[in-house]
Amino acid sequence: MKYLILLYNRPEIWDQLSHDQKLEHGRAHLVITADLAATGELVASEALTDPAQTTFVEVRDGRTFTSDGPFAEVKEHLAGFYLIDCESAERAAGYAARMPEAAQGGVEVRPILDLRSVGVGVDL
Repeated sequence: MKYLILLYNRPEIWDQLSHDQKLEHGRAHLVITADLAATGELVASEALTDPAQTTFVEVRDGRTFTSDGPFAEVKEHLAGFYLIDCESAERAAGYAARMPEAAQGGVEVRPILDLRSVGVGVDL
């Protein structure tokens, strides 16, 4: 089963970390990524840029509108993700608990909906 691990960060906490703490944060992600790759459970993993670089897109009455910046003001922002394919929600949560963000911001584990399982198969 595929799971998306969403990493949330609180900028004020990140800004208070020392250079060495930020390096340790990055090293922790390298270790987790290597572990997931070694077990074959890693599908994809990426860090995201600052929300200020966001483009929000809406379509209304057939017209496309874009605006700069995040859609909503929040204390935490989405900082990155891991897409994994593992045997259980418990295993996915175990990986999530290892993420540095679990102690600093928050980590969400969300199962991926297989559209074929709900009858929305697409033949291309």
